[in-house]
Amino acid sequence: MALFPTKRLRRLRYNSTVRNMVRETILTKNDLIYPLFVVPGTKIKKEVRSMPGVYQMSVDVVAEECKEVEKLGIPAVILFGIPDHKDEVGSGAYDPNGIIQQAVRAIKKEVKRLLVITDVCLCEYTSHGHCGVLHGEEILNDETVELLVKEAVSHAQAGADIIAPSDMMDGRVGAIRKALDENGFTNIPIMSYAVKYASGFYGPFRDAAESAPAFGDRRSHQMDTANSAEALREAESDIEEGADIIMVKPAGAYLDIIWRVKEKFGMPTAAYQVSGEYAMIKAAGKNNWIDEERVMIESLTAIKRAGADMILTYFAKDVAKFLDSSK
Repeated sequence: MALFPTKRLRRLRYNSTVRNMVRETILTKNDLIYPLFVVPGTKIKKEVRSMPGVYQMSVDVVAEECKEVEKLGIPAVILFGIPDHKDEVGSGAYDPNGIIQQAVRAIKKEVKRLLVITDVCLCEYTSHGHCGVLHGEEILNDETVELLVKEAVSHAQAGADIIAPSDMMDGRVGAIRKALDENGFTNIPIMSYAVKYASGFYGPFRDAAESAPAFGDRRSHQMDTANSAEALREAESDIEEGADIIMVKPAGAYLDIIWRVKEKFGMPTAAYQVSGEYAMIKAAGKNNWIDEERVMIESLTAIKRAGADMILTYFAKDVAKFLDSSK
């Protein structure tokens, strides 16, 4: 093996053309999924206080937003709904005329190529803010799965392209797959939040989705942030049950998990750059502590380098515009 001075690694860094030629990881628009928050009403576009540049939007505004998203070349959005009424069993989640069901139908009328992914969970729809049916303060797994199945089927019936269960209940992927198949939706993929940690990085999302739990936390069903091998067991279980895409959430603090999951299973792998990651970059950028655009691209490139095939990010539109300007 050659040594210095024969070996000089800087030879392939001396200008941008050479660096571009040998670059190992390339971030593209096809890597992006853009999260959107849908609320009741019309002509509503309300900025989320803790997430500058992110908005709660009514169905009509979301449909217009999706026209821009498609024009920018972003291939997919994922929808989160905030209903006008919440109850103990989150009935708005599986109402055929619920907020997400309305949004899917409206988007599909306006755009043709954009994939519409729907988040399947109950926390935005329950009066207590937890992800399932409660008995006292215990979240009941099997009873919750029954409602998640109803929600998933209703999304597919509305026209969703991909179903994304985020609840972390045991057995929900298999139950949803069975129900989709029985209802004629055999070609609808499931993108499972397979490895979802009980993270402190979700705070701003709860502002956006109005889904903070009224008591306690979600550690009884979301993963312990200290665990790594458990992530492989979670991913394997969802794959065995029929997941087509598996997701790791959050992304930035869990690059090692993304890497392990991708290396172990070789499955299409998504990663969610969550609200807290976005908010920290935005806040530091606003204060001129960092170069926001540079850190945005660096953080997303790192997620892709770790093994993610697709990235859910609130920066999606900004990244698309950056890539266009860099051509």
